[in-house]
Amino acid sequence: MKNEWIPYARAAVPRYTSYPTAVQFHDGVGAVEAERWADSVDHDKPISVYVHIPFCERLCWYCGCHTSVPNGYSRVTRYVDLLHKEIELWASHVPTHGGVKHLHFGGGSPNALSADDFIEVSEHICEAFGLLPDAEFAVELDPRSLTPERIGALAMSGVTRASLGVQTLAPHVQEAINRIQPRDMLARAVEDMRGAGISGINMDLMYGLPHQTVDDVIDTACFAAAAGADRVAVFGYAHVPWFAKHQRAIDEAALPGLTERFRQAEAVAGTLAAAGYEPVGLDHFARPGDEMAAAAREGLLHRNFQGYTTDPCETLIGLGVSSISAFRQGFVQSTKDRRAWETSVLMGQLPTERGVVVTEEDRLRGRAIEALMCSLTVDVEAVCREMGADPHALDDALTRAAPLAAAGLCVIEGTRITVPEPARALMRTVARCFDAYVPDETAAPRHAKAV
Repeated sequence: MKNEWIPYARAAVPRYTSYPTAVQFHDGVGAVEAERWADSVDHDKPISVYVHIPFCERLCWYCGCHTSVPNGYSRVTRYVDLLHKEIELWASHVPTHGGVKHLHFGGGSPNALSADDFIEVSEHICEAFGLLPDAEFAVELDPRSLTPERIGALAMSGVTRASLGVQTLAPHVQEAINRIQPRDMLARAVEDMRGAGISGINMDLMYGLPHQTVDDVIDTACFAAAAGADRVAVFGYAHVPWFAKHQRAIDEAALPGLTERFRQAEAVAGTLAAAGYEPVGLDHFARPGDEMAAAAREGLLHRNFQGYTTDPCETLIGLGVSSISAFRQGFVQSTKDRRAWETSVLMGQLPTERGVVVTEEDRLRGRAIEALMCSLTVDVEAVCREMGADPHALDDALTRAAPLAAAGLCVIEGTRITVPEPARALMRTVARCFDAYVPDETAAPRHAKAV
């Protein structure tokens, strides 16, 4: 990493999986807006559905997700019962539409559900919203609790893509993050899923974990490539103990420094490139024949709350606690408090408690951010024309980008901003030039560091 990049790499920057980001959500937008926006969904356009399962059989100390250990299945049963009611609530508000193009189960660990419960929830969603024949049905999985029965349930439900949380194969790192999963367990999970007919296999890897080294991340990346993962997502560990309290169990002194984190990120990227993977956006890699790689090449890649996706849908219905729904008019988030969520659902009210209205300027800036995050380049004037805005509406972004260009983080040619390959890991820093909500640098951090 260049010395002049270090201050930028240390800065807290949004991941830009939405714009405005969740930091701008407030309690002035909630269930009333959610109902009104759901009622106005375009009758001809497909939608997406996300289901949040906030349970894990064991808690990983690095995790920043909204999840907990249920300590028995009764809490899960209660949650599933209420989830069925919430499905009906949303279905009653969403009018006839073009069907579900993408269905995604996340968490937590969706395979914390029993096989029967997963099948029943999946079937209910398909009946309530209408899963299209060519839809992608994706699920995030914890390999440690992936039994043959659960794999059978995934296949029976029609899952087409599974993301395995691999993170690291180094035993000393696994111990430091409370996630023990032997190499042969992961290899067997891949083999069993493919044997069940689940052809799309993704793997999530991490760098910047306690005691982790460059050799560790190279070894894990080699495993992912050898296992034939179609897509690999590589995330830098975000140490935010003020937000995720269980991260306090991690020894901060054992965390790699900034320069080491950058070396690890470069090592993973180099290893996957040598294995034939194409880089996709900020932190994804895909085999050349994969749909995501093709979308990146053709300028059809998108970015939403699940990260990089081929999903073009404007409407996303979020089910379960803490889930976020997206509409053209704005975003709404369900309460993170399970009891409050239960109360709202039992009263027949959508359990949304905060959100944000998206203005025309937000849409313009969000489109520019997505273009840069997906393609590493954006023609500012062209985006303004595309969105029907004044050609100079984003001139402030060009002004903000000038110091970054001087540091080598981007190149400005006319009205086009491009992130060079060596600076790919700092792409979010460049994207922030379009952000009208950048907080005061002296305020408490609300985001993870850029690298």
